[in-house]
Amino acid sequence: AICNSNIRTLLKQHPYNNTTMKVATAALLSLTLSVGSTHAFTSLGHSNAAARTTTTRLSVAAEPPTRTAPDAGYIPDWEDRPGLTPEEFMQSDMSKPDLSGMWECPLTRWDSDGIDIKKAQREAARMPKCPKELRATAAMNAKGAQYFADNKEKIRADLLKHGAVWIRGFDLMKDVKGHRAMYEALDLDPCLDPLHSSGLRKFSSERDALYEEVNKPSLRGHYIGLHCESTAKRTAAYAAFVCFQKATEGGGRFLVADGCAILAELDTDVLQRLYDRQIRISVSNLDIPPSLPGFVKEGIKGVVDAAVAPKFDMDLEMIYESDGKPGRLQAVETSEAPINRHPVTGVPIWFNNAHNHARKLRDRRPCGVPEVGMTEVFYADTMEPLSLEDCNEIKRASEKHITALSMEPGDVLLVDNYRALHGRDVFQGDRYHAVSWFTWDDNEEWRGDERRLVEKNGLNKAINGMMDWLPKDFESNQS
Repeated sequence: AICNSNIRTLLKQHPYNNTTMKVATAALLSLTLSVGSTHAFTSLGHSNAAARTTTTRLSVAAEPPTRTAPDAGYIPDWEDRPGLTPEEFMQSDMSKPDLSGMWECPLTRWDSDGIDIKKAQREAARMPKCPKELRATAAMNAKGAQYFADNKEKIRADLLKHGAVWIRGFDLMKDVKGHRAMYEALDLDPCLDPLHSSGLRKFSSERDALYEEVNKPSLRGHYIGLHCESTAKRTAAYAAFVCFQKATEGGGRFLVADGCAILAELDTDVLQRLYDRQIRISVSNLDIPPSLPGFVKEGIKGVVDAAVAPKFDMDLEMIYESDGKPGRLQAVETSEAPINRHPVTGVPIWFNNAHNHARKLRDRRPCGVPEVGMTEVFYADTMEPLSLEDCNEIKRASEKHITALSMEPGDVLLVDNYRALHGRDVFQGDRYHAVSWFTWDDNEEWRGDERRLVEKNGLNKAINGMMDWLPKDFESNQS
């Protein structure tokens, strides 16, 4: 209603009133949904190894490019360990306090100035392998949550050293209450998702600070590329991804890759160019009829900027035609360096979401995002999309270092959200993974003092309702 009032004021005495009102209102709703959807799509995944093809160089072609499932550097075998039923694994321990008033996601810690690229690559290359595997023995399993309390310092140290710890074979984390017992034993302090208001990743159990991953059947054919759970503004410090039910008909591997290994692997000239020019990421497209009067398009842009961007707690700029398409309005994040220093260790890391968001990569792999939610990565200095050559190199270096995890019920992947990037392969059937995000538990200044300042459940439910409405085998044709 407020947005409509603003549009009416803008267009009060113009003959295009009725048409422009409809366009502006539809535009506002569409962009609201797509900004949230786009970022929530950043955590999904095809995992039939036999069906994969070797990663190939991208090529320019007049015809729509062939879509090929990306490869991975390491694909461990499945073990087919049994899980619980949904009624069993969703059980919460009602004797524990409600965590729904958890911390706000902390602000992103940037330390990206003055990086010597060649020196940074040498330093990153010396970092140990990611992820480290922690497999339960019968004795470890029998101790339950006490095992994690007894070994908290070692596990937390390994998380910092390796960037991720794949915890396998524990029965404790096969349900919601066990997952919470595990992370509480490790003294991890929950926080909101960086884009809690986006809505697509709803809570599995709000009182246990547990979000559902992107398990919706309508999105099972969408490959989510590597990303940190981060915007230029907010970044969770750590995460605990848990598998309650693996995909019933195949696929759905969880992807993880070391930001240090990717940094060391990338061609030095490409890395230097990206660092010098920096990047900007568009998170949504909104196609306005190019024939509309200029002042109407500017009015729509202003209303969207004022009414939508603040709801997502992101620094967005609304820009027309940055990708060259007439009438297209894009919501674009601020400029950021593709390299950052780790807040704790100071080690240089590949810290950006280009592998997930670059249009030239999305157009060449399984993608289930509608056009309104398609993203793009630009050179910040010219607002030109990344070249095919640079996308090729990001693809090669990133996918060489992907471990496509075979997560079974009860498995947890602890992630240092600054060091490691994650994603998800496509899947068939039904799948249920979930995630808890954590803030800085040992640094109050970095954590901040915000706790869920704005209640946004209404918007969450509206967007989830829209996504639930999509057919299970929804596919989009971006080409």
